Amino acid sequence: MNDSDSTGGGTGAGMGGATTPGTTGGPDADAPQGAGADVRAAGAGAQGASAGVREAAGAGAQAEEGGVREAAGAGAQAEEGGVRAEGVGVLPEPAREIAAGYAVSGAALDLGALLWDGACLPDAQIRIPLAMLNRHGLVAGATGTGKTKTLQLIAEQLSAGGVPVFLADIKGDVSGIAAPGAPGDRVTGRAGQVGQVWEAKGFPCEFYALGGIGPGIPLRATVTSFGPVLLSKVLQLNRTQEQSLGLIFHYADAKGLELLDLKDLRAVVAFLVSDTGKAELKEIGGLSTATAGVILRSITAFEQQGAGDFFGEPEFDTAELLRQAPDGRGLVSVLELAAVQDKPQLFSTFLMWLLADLFHDLPEVGDLDRPKLVFFFDEAHLLFNGASKAFLESITQTVRLIRSKGVGVFFVTQTPRDVPAEVLAQLGNRVQHALRAFTPDDAKALRSTVKTFPNSPYDLAELLTRLGIGEAVITVLSENGAPTPVAATRLRAPQSLMGPYPAAELDAAVKGSALYGRYAQAVDRESAYEKLSAGQEARCRAAEAEVAEAADRAAVEEAVRGEKARGAGKAAEGAAKEDTSLVEQVVGSGMFRSLARSVGTQLGREISRSLFGTARRRR
Repeated sequence: MNDSDSTGGGTGAGMGGATTPGTTGGPDADAPQGAGADVRAAGAGAQGASAGVREAAGAGAQAEEGGVREAAGAGAQAEEGGVRAEGVGVLPEPAREIAAGYAVSGAALDLGALLWDGACLPDAQIRIPLAMLNRHGLVAGATGTGKTKTLQLIAEQLSAGGVPVFLADIKGDVSGIAAPGAPGDRVTGRAGQVGQVWEAKGFPCEFYALGGIGPGIPLRATVTSFGPVLLSKVLQLNRTQEQSLGLIFHYADAKGLELLDLKDLRAVVAFLVSDTGKAELKEIGGLSTATAGVILRSITAFEQQGAGDFFGEPEFDTAELLRQAPDGRGLVSVLELAAVQDKPQLFSTFLMWLLADLFHDLPEVGDLDRPKLVFFFDEAHLLFNGASKAFLESITQTVRLIRSKGVGVFFVTQTPRDVPAEVLAQLGNRVQHALRAFTPDDAKALRSTVKTFPNSPYDLAELLTRLGIGEAVITVLSENGAPTPVAATRLRAPQSLMGPYPAAELDAAVKGSALYGRYAQAVDRESAYEKLSAGQEARCRAAEAEVAEAADRAAVEEAVRGEKARGAGKAAEGAAKEDTSLVEQVVGSGMFRSLARSVGTQLGREISRSLFGTARRRR
């Protein structure tokens, strides 16, 4: 069978449904981008192209359209736009076996073309069946190897296939998926090498920002829905403190104290270690003052980092992530994190909250022909660093069970070792970009990564250090759920803008969204803080009333005693008048009055100094 390279900016065999050498005879699925009708081969070595390119039958037949000339046959060459590639001829046996593992009869995503023995083989297309995207996956590789563009490539095709996508934009350059890409020599060259018909396209997007910090619709969650396990991760609490925080949440739920924002949580913690609140938790273990102090200090430090904006109402409804655009394409939800990338533990944990909330709300659906949502978890290593056992167990359970609810999760990180083995075991699809081996630790990580791949004809230890930008080693699940052969792949070029969406257009898209009016303005309704504050005020008023009542009782008793004393005084008054004492005579004398005036003047001066705060000068 003769195979011809397809080159140039957007035409060529092997694109969108070309029959893969060595595969079954059935036609492959169209590319989700809508590349056009299947390319059919009629006769030995014959080739054709979709969208009006005439089919040629017979060896050596030629077809021409719009100045593009394709030649089929052994050793044929194709040329377009100045890009020239030699025909690959018959695929080598190992390459043919690898290509056969990626034959897909249903809908699929096109990732790129097979690399074998230093050559790119555009007739050997590497694909992921769309139905297998809810089996989760891993995109790994060193910095600068093209992981972000791989996300963009997969997200575009998912959207085109009607599947909603969630992307975390750490560096601010994924937002370009909303705008058509810019053609150029590099794009044209890559498209020609991998047999891609490239067309500039933008995709429907919603832009979000955590708490409204940065461009995007504000994304908030209540403290109650965030829960003690995730919050302990963010506050960097140890196991004992995490358990105490769980006790605090339990008390708040039982007493109807809504924990909406961080001041609510702080108020409940302070109440439970107060004289009034200590008895509330006595029967279930209590809360130590030392632990409460650690939690309160952690909350305060967290707020000082600006995290208070992330908690509150209106809480984001994660069902918004499952929508489609009016034209049937899946909506791409882009969470802009560039403004908070100095708070990695917060945003990684917040992403986990989004996933956990989806898991809680979605019904069981079993296996679907396409996922309800594919969730990309960028900088995944930040999520697992220092995680408690309870936290890891929660992640593992969520990832394992959310598949049956139609959600696929892709973790994006630098090395597979960043992801715990329990989570890694749940991931069926893998795109491994290049790794570096500059240090002993790098070399160890490389050896560990090689061991996680199935046996293959490649020397993976060497290959993984030689891959170029936009190249990767891939293994996915086939349509019947079996792992595909390991395939070194040159990836396709994204059709959208490979860079940030212009700021003015992004701002207009945010404010023009129907969701902006729903989530833009924060709301602070009555919750635990207000209820406990009102209770404290009521207790203070009650205490003041008790004090006043006691004072009234004392005044009445004093009045009664005084009345009795006055009655006794009147009886003795007559006798007192008859006998003027010696003391009265002395007091009435002029000498005594002069002495009294002198003493009174000195005493009044001392009293005045004390009232105005003027201390006597020391000598």
